[in-house]
Amino acid sequence: MSKPSSSLLAPVILFSMAACHPQEGLTSDEAQTASQELQVESQSQALTSNTVELATNFTIGGAVEQAASELKAFVESQLSCADVSLSGNTLTVDYGVRSGCQFHGQTFTGKQEITISKDDTDDVVVDHVWTELSNGKVQVSGTAEVTWSKSDVSRHVVHNLTWTRLSDGREGKGSGDRVQRPLPDAEGGLATGFTETGTRAWDGKAGHWSLDIDHLDMRWVDPLPENGSLTLDTPFDKTVSAAFTRPNATTIRVTLEGPRGSISINTTTPP
Repeated sequence: MSKPSSSLLAPVILFSMAACHPQEGLTSDEAQTASQELQVESQSQALTSNTVELATNFTIGGAVEQAASELKAFVESQLSCADVSLSGNTLTVDYGVRSGCQFHGQTFTGKQEITISKDDTDDVVVDHVWTELSNGKVQVSGTAEVTWSKSDVSRHVVHNLTWTRLSDGREGKGSGDRVQRPLPDAEGGLATGFTETGTRAWDGKAGHWSLDIDHLDMRWVDPLPENGSLTLDTPFDKTVSAAFTRPNATTIRVTLEGPRGSISINTTTPP
């Protein structure tokens, strides 16, 4: 599941905070580096998470071969642009071979293998392999294991990815371990949004970065989480935290706090 990541706005806030507190928080150069790293990592996560969400549409509790067959029919119904083949319990999707493949607002090219390894009521395991998956902005290769349970409606995503920003060749390699659940008290549940906890970490041009997601509530239609917080550890031995709140139906407030400074920014959202 994925939609716009919480870290997409963080670069703007980081830079603003550095300008206000140049001696106390991140320097301008450090903030700019953080901006670039967060942008590329976030785009990579959004790209792969969209295709993970696509691959969850089959009946839980049946044979893995039958589940893969159901998934093949669903993907073909959603993406007439793709070539979809099935071998046993593994589905191969070649995106954009006839025209641009659009799903959740992104246009895909590249390949994905989806293997339904287990399909029990309380233990569903789906393995993903991406080869040069791209949305025209970043290109991603790597793997993820996605597990979930019908009884508690949670999804556990463990990934290992490498990515390249196509505009300038900026590269990264990272991993993550997250749990996602349907957005609580929301009409439509998972169709409306999700709650996420967990970690992501990666190595980029400047060194090692890690993101600790304390708790985030995200609606698909919003550009940011509407509730929760996260913590970013930088290669500069400085830590930045961000808190998200929703003061009204069309506003999300982000408060970012560094070593000695903080700043809040309001973002307009769909009602």
